[in-house]
Amino acid sequence: MPTEMEVQTNPDDRVMKGVIPYLVIPGKAGAATDFYIKAFAASDLGRMPMEDTDDQFMHIQVEINGGALMLTDYADVGVNNQGEGPMPRGHLQLVLADGQAWWDRAVAAGCTVIAPYERQFWGDNWGLLLDPFGIRWAIMQPGPQG
Repeated sequence: MPTEMEVQTNPDDRVMKGVIPYLVIPGKAGAATDFYIKAFAASDLGRMPMEDTDDQFMHIQVEINGGALMLTDYADVGVNNQGEGPMPRGHLQLVLADGQAWWDRAVAAGCTVIAPYERQFWGDNWGLLLDPFGIRWAIMQPGPQG
């Protein structure tokens, strides 16, 4: 796991494309990152601790399946997840060639099944999970093209 000094100042352009989700998880961003490493094979690209603490983070960046995900403990940024407003709806979607393996690992790590991973009417294998931090994750494996 990178230390504060190892935080990338120029992230790999390969993962810095498209929309990059930035999750605000007050008091739990580090734990969420550790969970994503276990559940979704995330690569820890760097953590920037808040001043005077080693367990709260101003910024964390990971790579999952070739894309970037950013997290923070800092509750004054973005959506307040402390019950003072509605939680955002939606989910993070992973499109994978080996969806079942990713699904099985995430469930074994502690995700809760919202919608089972199975063939959908539109032809893809898809399922929806809830992680221990309240974030929804969809896992999709494209079906055969007909």
